[in-house]
Amino acid sequence: MTAHLTTVAGVAVDTRHWIGGARVASAATFTDVSPVDGAALGEIARGTATEAEAAVAAAKAAFPGWAATPRAERARLLHAIADGVEKRIEELAIVETTDNGALLRSHRRGVMPRVAHNLRFFADWLLKLDHEDFETRGHTNHVSWDPAGPCVLITPWNAPLMLASWKIAPALAAGNTVVLKPAEWTPLTASLLADIAHEAGLPAGVFNVVQGYGAEAGSALVAHPDVRRISFTGSVPTAKTIAAAAAAHLVPTSFELGGKSPLLVFADADLDLAVDLAVEQYDNAGQVCLAATRLLVESSVAEEFTRRFVEKTAQLRQGDPRNETTDIGPNIHPRQLEKIDGFVRRAIAAGARAVIGGHRKDGQYYAPTLLTDVAQDSEIVQEEVFGPVLTLQTFETEEEAVRLANDTRFGLAATVATGDQERAERVTEQLVAGTVWVNCFFVRDLQAPFGGSRESGVGREGGTWSFDFYCDLKNTVTSPKGRHDHG
Repeated sequence: MTAHLTTVAGVAVDTRHWIGGARVASAATFTDVSPVDGAALGEIARGTATEAEAAVAAAKAAFPGWAATPRAERARLLHAIADGVEKRIEELAIVETTDNGALLRSHRRGVMPRVAHNLRFFADWLLKLDHEDFETRGHTNHVSWDPAGPCVLITPWNAPLMLASWKIAPALAAGNTVVLKPAEWTPLTASLLADIAHEAGLPAGVFNVVQGYGAEAGSALVAHPDVRRISFTGSVPTAKTIAAAAAAHLVPTSFELGGKSPLLVFADADLDLAVDLAVEQYDNAGQVCLAATRLLVESSVAEEFTRRFVEKTAQLRQGDPRNETTDIGPNIHPRQLEKIDGFVRRAIAAGARAVIGGHRKDGQYYAPTLLTDVAQDSEIVQEEVFGPVLTLQTFETEEEAVRLANDTRFGLAATVATGDQERAERVTEQLVAGTVWVNCFFVRDLQAPFGGSRESGVGREGGTWSFDFYCDLKNTVTSPKGRHDHG
């Protein structure tokens, strides 16, 4: 082993940046710590404006060649990267679990296979991406998707590699080059992906990884004049800072910013299904942007719903995410744990009642919590906690349910539990959300648009919507006679 390698659960991970097809060290490092047991995982190269400049320069230099690469070859290389991911699913799974605390069984069976699927989906979508030509007074209009240029992708820590692949795959498929800045709390699988992409034959400079601490590298990347697209998943305040930097060069941005999503449970719902949906919101220790953290339950069934919910939640096993039987792992970082606990303590001080939970446990674990007696305008109802904390409010009418559901500054998702199809249609038409699930949760097809309304985001990802963002759309108008004819 060298000074630039660390070993995580037997897997060697290079802790340097990946820029221009080579490993690049930094003058300084930062320590990556596992939320599972607090163990130091390695000293990570700490990027600054110097590394950001080098990465954008590498992406800019590689762009003409990659943009000119035929679609079929770009698709082949994305499939080759997906092959590499599938060969290393076990390694990627254990490294990411150790780095971010999510369940190992989920990484093995769902998350890492989904990374490969994301790459394959956009590779295949690229090959069928087309728009039917149309006529205007005898002239032919042809729409094409031109690569935009170097893209900066900034990804979060709650599902590091999967969320990165949602951005990387369409950006590369579209013919752009990429600079990825992973979250500082979870940098390791991005480094492994750089190795996989290199082994697959991706040309130097097409995919670059700059690791940062705080805003040092990220600020330089989003303000760079040679960057042509910025995609960010994270907090609203950071998005506003990025938007201001991007505005200086009129760089298009795509933001997915989390939310405060509702789960509406009507009296005619299958109550066991509704309870299952509610308990599912504790997935990944509540660190899911789409989580329906506000349970809105019709008054006539609220008592029975709560009884079944408490009974079901008691069956959850919280502990080491590497154990097959664990249902809830740790929260990501001591700072995040303190934030979660602060929300709950302030809510209880303001009159909320903890039906279950409401306290920290040993290490970086927070007990699954359900709070009732909360006011609609309270902090705990209005602000994103990003932990295993749900609130429960009741409603009397369908109109009240919709009003409560929409009464936040967010609009990422909503879930509706009802046995009445007509009601489902009425309610979903009125909900402010980028995605609405009816009697289900977290069913995500990459053909569908994904994104948020209000302060939950800007833009949509998925299918052609991703290519619309990562490309400059061009319309070519051709006269069949070769004459100058306008109007």
